[in-house]
Amino acid sequence: MSEERIYWLAWAQIPGIGPILLQRMQAQFGSVAAAWTAPATALAEVEGFGRQTVEKVIKYRSSINPTQFYQQHLEKNPQFWTPADPEYPHLLLETASPAPVLYYRGQIDREENLGNRPLIGIVGTRKPTEYGKYWTRRLSYILGKQGFTIVSGMAAGIDTAAHQGCLEGGGRTIAVFGTPLDKIYPEQNRPLAGQICHQGVLLSEHPYGTKTLAGHFPQRNRIIAGISRAVLVMEAPNQSGSLITARLANEFGRDVYALPGRIDDANSQGCLRLLKNGAEAILSEDELLASLGAIPQLDAPQPPTLEKPDFSGESFLAPKLEPKKLVAEPEKSVTPLPDLEPELKQVLEATPPNPIPFDLIVEETGLPSGNVSSALLHLELLGLVSQLPGMRYQRCI
Repeated sequence: MSEERIYWLAWAQIPGIGPILLQRMQAQFGSVAAAWTAPATALAEVEGFGRQTVEKVIKYRSSINPTQFYQQHLEKNPQFWTPADPEYPHLLLETASPAPVLYYRGQIDREENLGNRPLIGIVGTRKPTEYGKYWTRRLSYILGKQGFTIVSGMAAGIDTAAHQGCLEGGGRTIAVFGTPLDKIYPEQNRPLAGQICHQGVLLSEHPYGTKTLAGHFPQRNRIIAGISRAVLVMEAPNQSGSLITARLANEFGRDVYALPGRIDDANSQGCLRLLKNGAEAILSEDELLASLGAIPQLDAPQPPTLEKPDFSGESFLAPKLEPKKLVAEPEKSVTPLPDLEPELKQVLEATPPNPIPFDLIVEETGLPSGNVSSALLHLELLGLVSQLPGMRYQRCI
């Protein structure tokens, strides 16, 4: 047990201290353990530490005994990693916001962390078409057979199909939860979670007993993108959280692939937009395997329980379009803004139309950085906020 491991856990208990500030403190003081005993004047010199943040740190530090808290925490959460642990995912450490604490259950494979078994993220909508589910399970099955580990978010729809397809092929899969590991969501995936525990790993940045919040689900997308070498988006409408995963993967320097679909299908709009913006198209199993660095098999294995739907029927064809006269369309009415939860409203009000750094939003709201990050992802999904390079945000309305 290293001293750093104890203090990563201790710092994670202080509201407003997120992964970005923790990395800056580590760089400033040489270790998070040394930062724990730093005086207020020294903390104030760390970029992003405002007066309120320093006062909050001093207050919470005085009430936490790191070693004692660590021992108590182990009683309910015996399995977790911090950036001080050699088992912590190396690729995630390369990102701007690695989770300070990462809880796990299941079968650990050192080859994954060493990069000898590449991790491939597969994400998409919770309400896929038969086309989307078929290709998700088929590609997950084949990739698992070829030695890739499939990473997804355990949600209904594409995520579930990705985990199932990989397991059917005897491969390893990693499920990144938006809930703590003692709360399986959705409930119908409880048997699937049990399978993954024997054939992969469950991951979460939330300790047992954490209250489930809607903002935690988009927040976990950065972990899916961060631990993956490449991300495949199978089906995604324009407002899908999968597009955030793809954007994060692109920022992290990961390869992004998208499954082409019909232009008249709402579930394909996000994928088509990704392809327009430079994502690689998934055109065949062999081409995908070659692109990911595997040697394609002459006869790709077929998922034994998976029958290909008939994509030639009317439901998969574009409707016949009648010619229309070129007339001016009436102006569309402006959609009223949705009612926002108080915390979302607070973060939106703290985000001006001009770009502002993430840390200033945290300081302005006085909320924990994790809550602000979740709120910003939620607001981004609603089209109310956009993120710019350098962890800067601006309001879109």
